[in-house]
Formats: sequence, C-alpha cells, structure tokens
Amino acid sequence: MNKLRIDIISTLPDAFHSVFSTGIIRIAQEKNLAEIHIHNLHDYAKDKYGHVDDTVYGGGAGMVIMCEPVFDCIEQLQAERNYDEIIYLTADGTKYNQSVANELSLKNNIILLCGRYKGIDQRIRDTLITRELSIGDFVLSGAEIPAMIVVDSLLRLIPGVLGDAESALEDSFQDGYLEPPNYTKPENFRGLKVPEVLLNGNHKDIRNWRLEKAKEKTEKLRPDLLDD
Repeated sequence: MNKLRIDIISTLPDAFHSVFSTGIIRIAQEKNLAEIHIHNLHDYAKDKYGHVDDTVYGGGAGMVIMCEPVFDCIEQLQAERNYDEIIYLTADGTKYNQSVANELSLKNNIILLCGRYKGIDQRIRDTLITRELSIGDFVLSGAEIPAMIVVDSLLRLIPGVLGDAESALEDSFQDGYLEPPNYTKPENFRGLKVPEVLLNGNHKDIRNWRLEKAKEKTEKLRPDLLDD
C-alpha cells in the first residue's frame, strides 16, 4: 500500500501545527500511512524582508502573491518526486466534495497551495496548477483552514487510519445521502428510546431502516443532493 504524501505551501506555516498534531491526522502520520510537509513560502522570497506579494497590475486594492517564490518552491519539490496533483485552494475553484476526496485519497503525492491576500498571480494558475478547489461559496482570509479540511477528509479514508474500517464508508455523502441518525447507550434516556429496529439484531431490517432514514434526512436538509 502506498503512503500518501501531502506538501502544503503557505505563508502561515505555524497555523497547521496544533491541528496536525492531534486526532486522525496525528494517527495517520504515527502509523506511517501519511506524510505531511509544510513549506513556508517566505523562505523563497527574493528580498531580505521575506516579501512574497506585490500590488496588482492595473490598479485596485489588495496584494497578489508573486510568481517567483511559488515557482521556485514547486519546482524544487518536483525535482525530488512526481506529483499527481498540484492543487490551488481558492474560493472560485470547483466545489470540494466527498467524491473528490475519495479520488484524491488514492493518490501518492499531492501539493496544496494556500492562497492569501488577493490570491496568486494568474500565471501560476495557468502553468503549474492541475486542479483548483473551493470548500464553499464564501471568502476566507487565506486557504490554511481549507487545507486542513482537505487533509483531514483525505487521511480518514486511508485504510488503517480509522479504528473501524467501515466507519468512513458509512459517512454522509459516500452513497449520495446524508448519514442516518445514530444512537448509543442508554437504550432509554429520560423516556427517549432508541428505535426498536436497531435493537432486534436483524441486520437486513437495520440496513433498510438506515437507508430510509438517510433518504428522509437528505430530502429534508439537502434536497439538492438528490437532484445531483
């Protein structure tokens, strides 16, 4: 089984430390099932102040990340290994979903480029980037949080990371529906009882009940998924 390597390029590398040292991201790395490397874009700056951005040609507010530091960083990584995807995380990218996560989790080497300020020079997008992804129709100050979301969603799909191998397969969106309701002990809490079908041990009935409830939940909360 191949180990997934993820290289993240960011102007705020310290943002990742606490998140990547806990939970399943930590477990995936400790089990040697995934490898994550954070690259500080400021290390590739050409002036002593570490500037990686400049004003917009044509005028307008905001700063744009320059070509040279990004090209230098990515080309250095490409000289060391082949990458399946070089992904730019941006609000105007294709919407990220479970299907994309499933696909990317099967790759070997991925680069995630985090935008900041007013984004990156278009020549980077035209020349280096293989895929552009967005986590939603809203704008953030930078793509560090989206990168964390992508990494978490990928690593939990790698066999051996989760304690229960079936857990990820039963999550919302895997079959096009939202996840059905889940219950645990006690069976009766303040008069609120677990549905009887979940207690009878009939696995076929339980599967049918869960599918029915998943459809009902999806129709109520996310009917757009049924349209898709």
